[in-house]
Amino acid sequence: MKHILTFLILFIPTLFIAQTINQLDENGKRHGIWKKNFDDTKVLRYEGEFNHGKEIGVFKFYKNINKEAVLTATKRFSETDNIAEVVFYASNGKVISKGNMNGKDYIGQWVYYHKDSEQIMTLEHYNNQGQLDGENLVYYNSGQLAEKRNYKANKLEGKATWFDESGKELKEYNYVNGELHGEAKFYDASGTLEIEGQYKNDRKDGIWKYYTNGELTEEKDFTRYTKNPYLKKD
Repeated sequence: MKHILTFLILFIPTLFIAQTINQLDENGKRHGIWKKNFDDTKVLRYEGEFNHGKEIGVFKFYKNINKEAVLTATKRFSETDNIAEVVFYASNGKVISKGNMNGKDYIGQWVYYHKDSEQIMTLEHYNNQGQLDGENLVYYNSGQLAEKRNYKANKLEGKATWFDESGKELKEYNYVNGELHGEAKFYDASGTLEIEGQYKNDRKDGIWKYYTNGELTEEKDFTRYTKNPYLKKD
């Protein structure tokens, strides 16, 4: 009798827990703890909790690597909206990137990291529609700024600048509505101006100037190409 009671004490709570996983509420919505495996396997694909169809708390998502569940992402959901704090992981557990998502859209600031370090590689900014919007920064592994650009509704806008690892400017462009438009400059390894000119509607325009050791050595006129885009460039 004692053995039977011990069995029931151990077995019934386990059975109750098993029965409460992957349940639906009276309206057919997922409710409580849910766990799903990859098709035709026992490898876990995701696990998390629903509150009458709404994700709450932390969800964990996995890859199937050699028949083992390897964590690939976590999403911490708000109880009041669809915004989640998201972290993506490499198979070795290192953080690849993190930021917020609203449904499937990236929003706000997103941070990406270099492969073999904790150093930030890229900072991106998104608007509430999931479009790149605002400052976009790229860094060398050393932490030195490599690129600085701006977006407006998913299109490059304004000045864009590139730097070498010592911080010297390499080149700069200007964009309007995603196209090269305006002044452009290129510098040599010492930071001395090498080339300068203008773009118009994504094409070189007007007089471009070429320098050697800071001295003007050549000029090219690209005006005719913007007036007649079918002309073959020299």
